[in-house]
Amino acid sequence: MANRHLSRSIVLQALFERDFCGLSRDDTREALKWIANDTSSTGGDIVFMEELLLGIVDHISDIDLVIEKAAPEWPLDRISFVDRNILRIGLFELLFSDRSKVPAKVAINEAIELGKTFGGDNSGRFVNGVLGAVYKELGEPGKEDSMRKKTVPFDNMPIERLVGAVVFARHESEIYLALVHDIFGHWTLSKGRIDPEEDLEAGVIRKILEEINLHIKPIEKIGENEYVASDPNTGKKRKQVTYFLAESPFSEIKLEEGKGGLDDARWFKLKEALELNFYEDITPFITKAVQKLTTTG
Repeated sequence: MANRHLSRSIVLQALFERDFCGLSRDDTREALKWIANDTSSTGGDIVFMEELLLGIVDHISDIDLVIEKAAPEWPLDRISFVDRNILRIGLFELLFSDRSKVPAKVAINEAIELGKTFGGDNSGRFVNGVLGAVYKELGEPGKEDSMRKKTVPFDNMPIERLVGAVVFARHESEIYLALVHDIFGHWTLSKGRIDPEEDLEAGVIRKILEEINLHIKPIEKIGENEYVASDPNTGKKRKQVTYFLAESPFSEIKLEEGKGGLDDARWFKLKEALELNFYEDITPFITKAVQKLTTTG
């Protein structure tokens, strides 16, 4: 069994038994072995599972403190055994694992999937919200190490061009916006990289079609955004994003398969969209687009 997701589910079961039965560290380790053997796992998986399990147990006080700060309205004793231990797995991998082996998005995605599989109806959203809050507070885990390894002046950073769009459609006298949802709990705008010599409008038409399967017509440019991102392999880079207001037929949205970092895409009526949770740097583009759409009818 080389499936890391299944390995995490076995660790979850052992942590559940630890909580439910009050097991010691050694007894929890033995419970893991028993569950793994019952699941016909291989020796290679045992190594990964034991490292993960014992790492969580050894750091559990620190992890629980992070949970309490990230979800103050949910004391630990009010969080179900399953959700509590899914958060422990996700937070351990997010905060203590080797980032080159377990990227932040993988840690969060894996925990969300555990919540959907083993938790209640709202477990996936709850886990997403807590881990997303921690990620947002701390930024990219390990970024300080990257900065120490390679410090590049802002003007000398490589530039990566991206394009995105506030995509709208008119349907039955209503205006709809097409938005994507990321694993950190925010609705945001579809965007993506373009080739260095690619035309901006051609690029945004291509990227929106690839990411959410909509055929758009760019109407006008509504602004630009620039931010610095850290790549564990290449260091820091400047990401320059040009956003368009673009119209689309009111057709089915299909999120690109295997799109890292995104877990949903859908149409929202304009009034509904204004109540969603957006990133601060995205809100101005949404606001500007809404103003244009409502003043021009």
